[in-house]
Amino acid sequence: MRLQDKVIIVTGSTTGIGKAIAKRCVREGAKVIIHGLEKELAVETLAEIGAANGVVHIEDLMSPGCPQRLVDLAVKTFGKLDGLVNNAAIIAQGNIQTTDAANFHKILAVNTVIPFLLIQAALPHLTKSRGAVLNIGSVNAYAGEPNLLPYSVSKGALTTLTRNLGDTLHRLNGVRVNQINPGWVLTENEAQRKKAHGLKADWYADLPRVYAPSGRLITPDEIAAAAIYWLADEAGPISGSVVELEQYPFIGRNPPKDPENLPGQKA
Repeated sequence: MRLQDKVIIVTGSTTGIGKAIAKRCVREGAKVIIHGLEKELAVETLAEIGAANGVVHIEDLMSPGCPQRLVDLAVKTFGKLDGLVNNAAIIAQGNIQTTDAANFHKILAVNTVIPFLLIQAALPHLTKSRGAVLNIGSVNAYAGEPNLLPYSVSKGALTTLTRNLGDTLHRLNGVRVNQINPGWVLTENEAQRKKAHGLKADWYADLPRVYAPSGRLITPDEIAAAAIYWLADEAGPISGSVVELEQYPFIGRNPPKDPENLPGQKA
């Protein structure tokens, strides 16, 4: 039990990666705060992990005071706070022609400013427990898809936040701050997004190898398995790290011209 008796907040944990992380935390011995916007999904998640292992908080993170209320709920319910997973994010289409100021500000607020405010609110308690923060970024932080401009910028800013606080908070407060950058993950929302873009219902069943060398996408459970290390004591003093979780070297990658006919593959 790698997280035995730890108390961890996981934002955006009613679906996808956040839900998988929350469930894995409980399997590793932790108590969790389930957060989201959909009460029905939150109740369903709580039922899956067991009512004794978590508590639900339904609120828009943009609501004034929400970060502090999440922290207060964790401490009031379980007496302490050991970990914070900043997973909630807005993933929205947009480029320089289609993104207006209001939308850009909102994406930056939710994806970058809110994680900062949550860390700020949690810091006194994480200092007491010598706890850990795990930010969930994206490989898009390094440039991003053409039509994910504001989202990509927000994840780039989150990376800087992680590296900055990963140094300062570790030195001053004993709190580790790290980040994982998932690549293409088959979440419920991603499956629906691609269908909305006109792809067939099982679009993920037959992907070009240039996008999925293994022949399939990464699952939320596989991201959750990697997340546990950064929340557990076994990570030791490691702080300020940003790790890519993708099927191929994302930076400096040179995709083959014919990815379906790589050397060693059967014709």
